[in-house]
Amino acid sequence: MTREELLAMPAEDYMNEAQLAFFRKRLLEMRDEILADIEGARDDLLENERTPDELDRAAIEESRLLSMRVQEREGRLLRKIDQALDRIQTGEYGYCEVSSEPIGLPRLLARPTATLSIEVKERQEKTEHVFLR
Repeated sequence: MTREELLAMPAEDYMNEAQLAFFRKRLLEMRDEILADIEGARDDLLENERTPDELDRAAIEESRLLSMRVQEREGRLLRKIDQALDRIQTGEYGYCEVSSEPIGLPRLLARPTATLSIEVKERQEKTEHVFLR
């Protein structure tokens, strides 16, 4: 199924088997990609480059710190992907965890791990913005 076919489906077909299979496949592809990235980054971190030049050592260390931050972020995304796959299994995928309303296909296409409808997310962000001032 393509993105266009998915979006062309009638609203009453929301989160039918074909749509769930589409998102399951997409999430599994994302998961495999992240696992490969993490493995590659770990291999890079294990390489011990020794250099007498302080600037080179500092550049290598900065690169390693950046790599570790990326790994941490990808680890969080990996957990969200696993949670989304669990929601597919339980039949909760595609529905807002606050309002229980459909999240919507366009939002799920943009962010397959979304757990909130755009309305709830916007309200949450406005609330956070008020408290951060």
